[in-house]
Amino acid sequence: MLTTNDVAKVYDTILSIPGMNETVKIDLKISRKNVLLLNSVIERGLTAKDDDKSSNLLNSVPEESLQELKAFANDCLQKAGLIELSEKLNMLGNGK
Repeated sequence: MLTTNDVAKVYDTILSIPGMNETVKIDLKISRKNVLLLNSVIERGLTAKDDDKSSNLLNSVPEESLQELKAFANDCLQKAGLIELSEKLNMLGNGK
């Protein structure tokens, strides 16, 4: 069984493969519901607590890549016209 450190090394190796920094164009058509869910999943992953084992994997990812991922999630919300709805849902969620 691989340890979290081993998995992080493998992931880092995969991210270092030549061509991984090249930009690709993805034509994606998804429902607004799935845009909200995708944004929520990305936000949850980026704000995971340090005691979460999956967050240790993200520690090996450069901050610039994490910011690009967050910008992608926000761009999806913007294109779907869901920024205001997402903000209001986040305010409701923070109220618990």
